[in-house]
Formats: sequence, structure tokens, C-alpha cells
Amino acid sequence: MVREEALAKTEHAAMNAITIDCVIFGFDNGILEVLLVEHAEGISKGKWALPGGWIKKKESIDDAAHRLLADLTGLDNIYLEQLKAFGEPNRFPLRRVITIGYYALIKKEDYNIKAGFTASDAKWYRINEIPNLIYDHNEILNYSLTHLRNRVRQAPIGFNLLPEKFTLLQLMHLYEEILGVEMDKSNFRRKILHMKLLVALDEKQQDVSHRAAKLYKFDPAIYDKLTKKGFNFEF
Repeated sequence: MVREEALAKTEHAAMNAITIDCVIFGFDNGILEVLLVEHAEGISKGKWALPGGWIKKKESIDDAAHRLLADLTGLDNIYLEQLKAFGEPNRFPLRRVITIGYYALIKKEDYNIKAGFTASDAKWYRINEIPNLIYDHNEILNYSLTHLRNRVRQAPIGFNLLPEKFTLLQLMHLYEEILGVEMDKSNFRRKILHMKLLVALDEKQQDVSHRAAKLYKFDPAIYDKLTKKGFNFEF
């Protein structure tokens, strides 16, 4: 009877194994990549993974996400958005562990990557060249990418990855890389200009070998409004 009661308590015990995993997308020179780390210890030593780890007893999950990201990769002062919890019973091989996913989209050239803590290496991988990751990290990454693609259709996120002054072609390439699609130039031009999100400048590209294209910048007021209100930008 005592053994049965102990077993019942074990089966109904509260969860206390929760981790953080971060999907950091980087954009540079028209290419979208994701930041991965190589584990230096534990059951996943030598394998690639999303940056993440255990939450300390007296820290919030947001604080844990920022701490782990800084310790593992050197990235700091990044706006992280919470995705959701991933909790399939067998996602971690040793016991039941739930992980909370975060993601961010950054301009790579603004940050220096340096592996540390329990990571022996940290580097960027192109989206179409992702290796097999530990546990369910490929699933978490795919979910994050789908979420990012949905968000970019509904709000002007990621636009800060462009230079202050840019061409419509540069903006289109940003959308193409994030969404993984090829777009028609005239159709994209018509849709993006119809949103009145851009301010046309009386300037053109400098020092280019091809025909210089007109430069644009974002209208801050419209950008802020569409960020809060959202929009429907289907292609």
C-alpha cells in the first residue's frame, strides 16, 4: 500500500524541469541565417543546438532567456519575443522537460558572436543549411520560422534590418529571404507603395555599376501605426 501511494505521488508530482531555447534570426547582405551553438558538455556534447538552458530558481523566464543567450553567444540587449512552450513528453531523453521558446530578428553586423559557458562554438547557419539539431530543436526552429513569416505579413517587423536609405529592390529581397519565395518586381512595387509606408527621397544610389535606383526611407509615424495596428500584406 505504501509503495502504491508513493508511486501515485510520483505520477502526479508537479513539473519542475523547465528550460529556455532561443531562435535568433540574423539578416546580413540579403541573407537570413539562424544562430546555433555546439554543446561542450553533457549528453549532447559535440552536437548543434539552439542557444538555451536551465532557468535559475529565483529568476524570471525573460531574465533567464537573456542571461543564457549572453552567456552562450555573447549577444546582449536584444528584444526577445516569447513564442510558446514545447512540451512533448519524450522531447528530452532523460526525463520530462518543458522548454519555453523565444525568438528575435537582428542585424548581424551590429553584434559580435562569442561562444561561452557550456558552448564550445557559436556560429550562423543559412536557413536552408541547418544540420540535425538536438532533441526537438529543428521543430522549434521551423515553428519560429513559420511564426516570423506570418508576422512579416502583418506588421513591418524586420524593416530595421535595412539601411536608413534603401531601394525597393533591397526591401523586396528582405521579404523574399524571410518568406522563402520569389516575387514579381512590379507587383511588389505596387503593393508596398500603396501602403504609403515609404518616403521617396530625391536621391539615388551612389557608386553602383548598374543603373542607379531611387532611394526610400520609412515614414516613422506610419511605421509606428502599422506596427501597433497591423496590416495584411499578402503576395
